Amino acid sequence: MNPNKPLALLGGLTPAEFMKTYWQKKPLLIRQAIPGFQSPVSVAALKKLAKSDEVESRLIWREQSQWQMETGPFARLPKASETDWTLLVQSVDIHDDAAASLMHQFRFVPDARLDDLMISLASVGGGVGPHFDSYDVFLLQAHGRRRWQFGQQKNLDLVEDLPLKILKSFKPEQEFILEPGDMLYLPPQAAHDGVALDECMTISIGFKAPDEAALARGMLEAAADQILSRLGLASGPYGEPALAGATLSALYRDPKQNATAQPAEIPEQLVNAAIKAAKKIKFDQALATRFLGCWLTEPNQAAVFEPDDEHDDSFATHWLLDRRTRMLYRGNQLFINGEVASVKAESALRLLADQRILSMNTKQAANLSETALDALDDWVGAGWVRLAQQLS
Repeated sequence: MNPNKPLALLGGLTPAEFMKTYWQKKPLLIRQAIPGFQSPVSVAALKKLAKSDEVESRLIWREQSQWQMETGPFARLPKASETDWTLLVQSVDIHDDAAASLMHQFRFVPDARLDDLMISLASVGGGVGPHFDSYDVFLLQAHGRRRWQFGQQKNLDLVEDLPLKILKSFKPEQEFILEPGDMLYLPPQAAHDGVALDECMTISIGFKAPDEAALARGMLEAAADQILSRLGLASGPYGEPALAGATLSALYRDPKQNATAQPAEIPEQLVNAAIKAAKKIKFDQALATRFLGCWLTEPNQAAVFEPDDEHDDSFATHWLLDRRTRMLYRGNQLFINGEVASVKAESALRLLADQRILSMNTKQAANLSETALDALDDWVGAGWVRLAQQLS
């Protein structure tokens, strides 16, 4: 995707202009972001997904002015004639190719941040109340009309003892009615409330926003996994250890330890030895890259790949990433579906990750190493990559 090419999706802004002016800064309303838009998933198909054990879904409604929530799967859903209910179906991109293709239109934001596509179906009056999200979100109207009120208030206190995160005090600054094809971008912590004016379907494209605790915990777990791997006690997903050449196999020794009258006190020398051992671990870019590469490509828990052990590549012209496959790279390292790839990030594989499709007739494909070709064949067999014929 050319970051300097204007997009109708962004109201004629280039991705570069949008990211500089609006991303994580202020809301943006885009009329007819997708003219003539039709939802990639029908109402009937969405309800069918909500009845599946493999799909995460929630039903939200108000009963005697009280918020209620139930998690799926649902054997029965309310009728469209019943008011004030909303069905939320998470990660639709995992279950539907058209939904995944729609989500991929937002890849002017790095894949490392792109999370999932959720669809909400609501009857008249349906909504989830005034709230805020901790992440960026694009709200694309797919069917019917929804009235959005939003603002960037500082007071984000929530009502206690509710199944939903509802703001105690909501003071909207702007109000718009969105029709099919209209889209609203909201940065993190922008207070908003959407209410369906008729039978209404809204698509939310959300983004990952890990907190520092999650990043720190992940780095520590990656370091621990590598220590165990170096000692031959475990083999985790983070590859070879990066311990600055240290083996961490030296036993603790204390030849100068004096006899003690306080045997229950932890010796200072032992405390210092633990600190010294920890300092041998390099919390550097190499460790962070391995941790993030594996963590961010970990497949959605609802993802189920269908292995293709008998694939026929006689007429194939393209390699195509399965909609559930997550693939990232940094430098020469390549990560796919939670694993460190056994092959370097050759130019063709980087192109496959960036475009999610690779023609076998390109110069880059012609230069693929035997190792890379073997890896692609393995990924096809696992269902991570699909073989496709000439695309129109």
